[in-house]
Amino acid sequence: MAQRTPPASGDFELTADELRVVARYVVLHAEDVLPVFERAVPGDPRPRAAIDAARDFVNGARRTAAQRLTSVDAHRAARAAPTEAARLAARSAGDAASAAYLHPLARATQVGHILRACASAARIAELEAGGDTMAGDALLERSRQRATPVLVDVLRRYPPAKGGSSRVARLMSALDSSLRESADRTSAHADRAGGA
Repeated sequence: MAQRTPPASGDFELTADELRVVARYVVLHAEDVLPVFERAVPGDPRPRAAIDAARDFVNGARRTAAQRLTSVDAHRAARAAPTEAARLAARSAGDAASAAYLHPLARATQVGHILRACASAARIAELEAGGDTMAGDALLERSRQRATPVLVDVLRRYPPAKGGSSRVARLMSALDSSLRESADRTSAHADRAGGA
């Protein structure tokens, strides 16, 4: 039986297994872009430590203060990073560690804990391609392919992400919409097949 998080202050429940699926998804994206930070700021271990703490949780360890503390440290590293790409990479690592503590609150802001690292990776791809938005679109497509049905089910418990003024916010909103639409199409197809 799946272990549930305490439902006391949530709008719904999230199981530990569901949280691990979300954390794994975020970790994959954070690991992809970690070298961008480490090239820009060699010798700063904070983002890698956050990813390691997230990996521990993904691999079955309990949530501990390690995820919270390393997340904060990685976000501090992001604020001090010298380039936009390095900042986004460090922030993604912090997001990976904090994914273990995704809140079961039906607020659009929570979607950032699921998808912001993906959008950040897409933005980094654009920056590394000289601003080519096709590089970001290609990364979003890979993020769509990485999304499991469990991840999409968790995502759909939250209101849709609102587009913002930053490129990362717009990329995140586009990914969010795409994942929801794909799930809606799959559900409609299943309903039609079941009624046939």
